[in-house]
Amino acid sequence: MNPPTGFTRDATAALPLHVLDAAQFTAWRRGQSTSVQAWADAQPFSAAPGGVLLLPAADGIAAAVLGIGDPLDPYAYTHAPQALPEGDWQLATALGDEAAAALQLGWGLGSYRFNRYKAAPRAPARLLLNPAHAEALDLLAACVRVRDLVNTPTEHMGPQQLEDVAREIAHAHGAEIEVITGEELLARNFPAIHAVGRASHRAPRLIALRWGDRALPHVALVGKGVCFDTGGLDIKPAEGMRNMKKDMGGAAHALALAELVMARKLPLRLTVLVPAVENAIGPDAYRPGEVIATRQGLSVEIDNTDAEGRIVLCDALTYASEDPAEILLDFATLTGAARIALGPDLPALFANNDALANDWLAAGERTRDPLWRMPLWRPYLRYLNSHIADLANAGSRMAGAVTAALYLERFVPATQAWAHLDVYAWNDSERPGRPAGGEALALRAAFEMLKTRYPG
Repeated sequence: MNPPTGFTRDATAALPLHVLDAAQFTAWRRGQSTSVQAWADAQPFSAAPGGVLLLPAADGIAAAVLGIGDPLDPYAYTHAPQALPEGDWQLATALGDEAAAALQLGWGLGSYRFNRYKAAPRAPARLLLNPAHAEALDLLAACVRVRDLVNTPTEHMGPQQLEDVAREIAHAHGAEIEVITGEELLARNFPAIHAVGRASHRAPRLIALRWGDRALPHVALVGKGVCFDTGGLDIKPAEGMRNMKKDMGGAAHALALAELVMARKLPLRLTVLVPAVENAIGPDAYRPGEVIATRQGLSVEIDNTDAEGRIVLCDALTYASEDPAEILLDFATLTGAARIALGPDLPALFANNDALANDWLAAGERTRDPLWRMPLWRPYLRYLNSHIADLANAGSRMAGAVTAALYLERFVPATQAWAHLDVYAWNDSERPGRPAGGEALALRAAFEMLKTRYPG
């Protein structure tokens, strides 16, 4: 099996790579020859994070020094694959296990380029693979899965293609898969999912993946799979619609996390639910002012057809709750309000259970994969009042991320430990290890939380 992009298993031509912070570089420099010291002194290099120093040989390059910050942060290393010359490199610095795993993960993240339609401008430098850190490679594969799914345009990543990916994952890991499609959604009592997706020429569906022994602790994952969001009849402006291929980013996170759990064989039972639809405009599009049914039996007045994610999620959350889980997690590119509050890099966490929220937050700190808890401020339910239905799907510009989470909470039993992640799933600009486009956020933290809760 070929190594991932950016890695090699052949040490024959690999050059030494010294990975140092500023203090370590000072000590390292004192141990070098006078010529190396003179060369280092002549360069604008202090081993600050993001820096690279190439050491010359008579016939080319002898070695390199990589400047880093926090050694346990994978993003401390992501500049290396593009900053170093093409070729093979091997670690020449003694790193602890956690730092070495972070290096391997960070190197892979920094090597990533989405090249389905356009070749990468250059090949990344290759790091000698350390087989002792297999988990880092599985984490990398999960992050790449999210990036690839989100980056793929809707023409090649509609509801059917999202189903195909789920089937591929299920087949690879011996999971069961069931898909409820089109009019069968009405027959099986998923009316809200059907309402949002019915206007598209691509049939809406609910993808259900199940894995693991029923005797094991049960974890349920739900991911918003809106493969394209026009906004519906409350149509988005062009700027707002431009990147809406990413509105299935929640589904990408849920599927990638499930794949990671199965690859690492955590001792738990998984249920993964993905309502996959396109929020399209057409003669059968659902309309502002309509009242739609939901699986739970609550009636919902449509205040805004662009608040469609919570509509498809409410049926999936109800269904997930019918087979109680120890924890229920949902992932969704749900609101612009969360981005206004926290920006693109910090997903907004809402939870009805303090222990669950604290576990996820602590895992985010350990993995340097941050998220931020926001309040389920229940007095704001007044913003979802409807005069003709049990609740409205929107209704105010106040606290948009909070009211969206409160809407979802109405479809989760009070006894069910539940957490909702409002995630951007996107990088607006190019940074080392964070190429513009799809991004996995708080995914590594979610896995760390599950691994800690369910060690195996």
